Amino acid sequence: MNTHAFEKKLHSLKARFGLQLFVLAAVVCTSWIVTDHANAVYILTGPEDAAIVLNEEEVREGEMSSQLVYLSSGQSGYDMSLTAGQEVTVTHDGSTVTAKARSETVAELLERLHITPSPLEMVAVDLDEDSAELTIASELTYYDQVEEPATYETVRVANPSLPKGTEKVVQEGADGVRTSIYEVVWSGGEEISRQFVEELESTAVNEVVEYGTAVASTRAGVASVSKNADGSGILTLTDGTTLNFSGVKSMTATAYTAGHGGADYTTATGTLVKVGTVAVDKNVIPLGTKMYIVAADGSVVYGTAVAADTGVRGNIVDLYYDTYQQCINFGRRTCNVYILE
Repeated sequence: MNTHAFEKKLHSLKARFGLQLFVLAAVVCTSWIVTDHANAVYILTGPEDAAIVLNEEEVREGEMSSQLVYLSSGQSGYDMSLTAGQEVTVTHDGSTVTAKARSETVAELLERLHITPSPLEMVAVDLDEDSAELTIASELTYYDQVEEPATYETVRVANPSLPKGTEKVVQEGADGVRTSIYEVVWSGGEEISRQFVEELESTAVNEVVEYGTAVASTRAGVASVSKNADGSGILTLTDGTTLNFSGVKSMTATAYTAGHGGADYTTATGTLVKVGTVAVDKNVIPLGTKMYIVAADGSVVYGTAVAADTGVRGNIVDLYYDTYQQCINFGRRTCNVYILE
């Protein structure tokens, strides 16, 4: 027997979802022997059904017999038999028969019980240590565990610290191998469907891409300021944007960044630090206050910001920058802090 023909057709059948290892057969004609059935597939064939299980061109007439094919080695064996005293349940044509096995093959047991599968019926054998269940039907379902190539997927994660419209790869992806379960349906001696059920494991490593959600602060300079008698007014920026403010404070501004001087990546209000985050004395400027900050001499425009962090006392605002060098460049200077409405 050309075992290569079997290797192309068969897959490891394992117990899944209450279904044990299946023995598929078209016509019961000889015998089998039970050995290491977790790594083997049992096929029972006869001359009349060569095309059902095997490639007809690769098998010469007269070479049909029961086959036990070991998937690990590709070798085949013969004469699988039932254990004497083993309880066997046979279901066929809607009726069930229970019998005690003798030292006999499945074919001999069925012959003794006067049960003959039709040419297109298959025999599913559910093997256990003390019992066996035989189901004879023209349609059978089993679960096939296979290893197949797995292509890595790209996972996108929002990062509020990155400016909106920007992305960065934080983990490179790598293809691998996955172990999958398929539900396979045989009918009339042929496989008619194969449907993916679940993935047990995969060695593929997903690519992780962070995308920015932070809205960039308005950094246009001040074109003009229109003040009212109560201190409120309208800021007109160089890009034409207008901002309403309720008041303006002259304050000392410093700069900080996460990971230096004890600064964390999370603010006192629970948000992640980003450009536009400002630490304040909440007794001077309440948390949540929106501001527009510019150096008094116009040399630096910090732009729109939110009072979201603490850690300073008095008439000081501490401005967040992405890098330590930016903080050094900013230094310490007097700024006009417009309290936005």
